[in-house]
Amino acid sequence: MSEFPRFGPAGTSDSCKAARVKTPADLAAHTAALGLTAFEYQCGRGVRLSADKAAEIGKAFAAYDIRVSVHAPYYISMSSLEEEKRLASVEYLLQSCAAVKAMGGRRVIFHTGSCGKQSREAALEKALDTMARAQKAVDEAGYGDCILCPETMGKQNQLGTLEEVLALCAVDKRITPCIDFGHLYARSRGTEFTDPEGVGYAALLDRLAEALGDGRAEAFHAHFSRIAYTDGGEKCHLTFADTQYGPPHQPLMTLLARRGLRPTVICESAGTQAEDAATLMEACRGALVSTTNC
Repeated sequence: MSEFPRFGPAGTSDSCKAARVKTPADLAAHTAALGLTAFEYQCGRGVRLSADKAAEIGKAFAAYDIRVSVHAPYYISMSSLEEEKRLASVEYLLQSCAAVKAMGGRRVIFHTGSCGKQSREAALEKALDTMARAQKAVDEAGYGDCILCPETMGKQNQLGTLEEVLALCAVDKRITPCIDFGHLYARSRGTEFTDPEGVGYAALLDRLAEALGDGRAEAFHAHFSRIAYTDGGEKCHLTFADTQYGPPHQPLMTLLARRGLRPTVICESAGTQAEDAATLMEACRGALVSTTNC
């Protein structure tokens, strides 16, 4: 294994308040104290921080070797029937690239939008066009070292099945998937990833290797949390203490260790994301020790 996976939270957890976290330096120290080595800065409601503030955040996390990524605005719609919205989505990605680059990071994670009143095939065709435009715009803006990461989604009407995300990744060899395991579990109404031996996880990892055929399959981006669902898919994010819903994390952590994979795994638990990210890290580390001793 060339590098242990990186684990971290999506934004600030509830424990940050108790720890009186107020500055980027405080947040970086709080994250590092849990042994975490990744952090996903949330721009879901828009990229609203200055370049100076982004640089301050990046410097604080770099001091602890914590790798920063950015989640782009939630209102990106790469498959919209309105071209104006699709072009605006390209601009939102550019803004996110500027922010992550100022932080010293590279990865920009984004939702692709819904299918709306069109077929999945038509929605994907539009998204592929927008994806190509976005990558071109990113390169022309001088952000070519940034990595765009389309995310698998949790609701039935959203564009973002595994195959749809892999199709978007085929637009350019740099585009890397963000595999949200909780989303895929919720999208399947709880049928994915529930077997104790991790057969579903193994099949997904095999598919990544088959489709990407390069380092992207080893160092993909990932989100993980337990998620409640309805017939339409994702309902809400939960914590690891909420065990009525899945998916279970141990089979996946075991597979990552056994296969020597090194993704960045961001936990999106509801309020306990930092602590649950540490749980993921320890589970993977324990599996690695067991694998090494075999």
